[in-house]
Amino acid sequence: MAVLWLVLLAGLPVFFLGVLVWAVLEHFRTAQVPRVLQHRAKVRFLHCMLLYTMAVGNILEKLRICSMPRFLRFLQDRVTIKNNREVVVTDLRFGTIPVRLFRPKAASSSLRRGILFYHGGGSMFGSLDSYHNLCSFLARETDSVLLSVGYRKAPEHHSPVAVTDCLNASIYFLKTLEAYGVDPSRVVACGESFGGGIVALITQTLVGRTDLPQIRAQVLIYPFTQAINLQLPSYQQNPNVPFLSLQLMLTCMCSYLAIDVSWKDAMLKGACIPRDFWDKHRKWLSSDNLPKRFRSKDQQPETLAPFNEAAYLETKHILDVDNVPLIAEDKIIAQLPEAFLVTCEVDIVRDDSLLYKKRLEDQGVRVTWYHVEDGFHGCLVLFDKMFFSFPCSLNIMNAVVSYVKGL
Repeated sequence: MAVLWLVLLAGLPVFFLGVLVWAVLEHFRTAQVPRVLQHRAKVRFLHCMLLYTMAVGNILEKLRICSMPRFLRFLQDRVTIKNNREVVVTDLRFGTIPVRLFRPKAASSSLRRGILFYHGGGSMFGSLDSYHNLCSFLARETDSVLLSVGYRKAPEHHSPVAVTDCLNASIYFLKTLEAYGVDPSRVVACGESFGGGIVALITQTLVGRTDLPQIRAQVLIYPFTQAINLQLPSYQQNPNVPFLSLQLMLTCMCSYLAIDVSWKDAMLKGACIPRDFWDKHRKWLSSDNLPKRFRSKDQQPETLAPFNEAAYLETKHILDVDNVPLIAEDKIIAQLPEAFLVTCEVDIVRDDSLLYKKRLEDQGVRVTWYHVEDGFHGCLVLFDKMFFSFPCSLNIMNAVVSYVKGL
C-alpha cells in the first residue's frame, strides 16, 4: 500500500503538468486575442492559467471532492488583502447575509456619500475577499462609506437568491444609513459584470419605494442586462475572447437559472423565444438599436429558429423581467436614477450594455458613457495586480472614482 501511495504521489507532478499543457494547447486552439488589446502576451498567460485552474476544478468535481466554482473561489480568496491604513474595515451580517463595511478612517464634519457594491463573477465566482482591495480603494479615493454584499452563488444557489440577498442587504443599509454616517441623499449603487446586472434589477425594484432613501446614481460596469438575444454583434465578434467566452457565459447563466446545459443550442438560436414575445420586445432587443459603429457588415442577421415549446418550458425564466432589466416597462425605466455606464470593446456582453444605455436615454435618464477601446470583460479587478494589471483596468477605476466624486 505504501508503495502504491508513493507511485501516486510521484505521478501528481506529471499529471498537473499534463493539465497545464492541455490548457495552453486549448488556449491557442480556441482563444481569439484581438490586436486592439494591449499586452497580448499577458492576456494569453492569464487565460491559460484560468483554463488550467478550471480544468483542475472540473477534475475535482468529477472526483466529487468539490465543485469547480467552489475550487476557483477558494483560489480567488487566496489573493493578498492589502492593509489600507486609511480605511476601517468591518465584517458584519445583515441577518444571514455577510457584508463588509469600508469606512474612511479620517474624521468627517458631515455625513459621507454611501456606495452599495455588488461584485461580479457570473453568479458563480467572486467573493468579499477577492473584491476587498477594489472596494477599499474605491472607499478611500471617493471618501465614501462602502458596503460590499457577499451574496450566495451558483451552483449551490439559483435565481433569484443572489438578487434577493443583495436587495435585502441594500434595504437594511438604506434604513440605517445615519448609523454608518451616510448622507441619505448621496447613495450610489455600483456593480461589476453580474453585479452590474444586479444594480440594474435593484434600482428598478426600488422605484416608487417612498419608505426608503432614493438611490442617487447607478454605476454599471460592463453589466449583464439580458440573456434573450444571443445573436447581437458583440456575441458574433467575441465568442472566444479570453476570460468570458460564449460557452463560459452560457455555463454561468444555465447554472444560475437552473437550466440544463443541453438547452444551450436552443438558447443560442432563439428557439425558446415565442414569436409574440419577440414581436413585443424586439424594439428593445434588436441590434437595430445599436450605434452603427458596433454593427458589422459581415455579421449574420438575427433570425429565430423554429419555436421549440419544450425548450421554452425549460428556459422560460430567461424571459422574465425579474432576470432581464433590459425589458422593464418604460414607466419603470423613466424613474431610474442617472447612470454611469462602462463598456469594453472586446466584450461579449458589450451590446447588452449599449441596448440598456439606449433604453435609459430614450426615457430621459441621464447616462454618462465610458467606452474602453482596449478593454475586456473582467479587467477592472486586475487594476491593482501590479505586473498583471492593464492600462484599461486603472483607466476604468479612475473613471468610476471621478464620476462618484462628482456626485
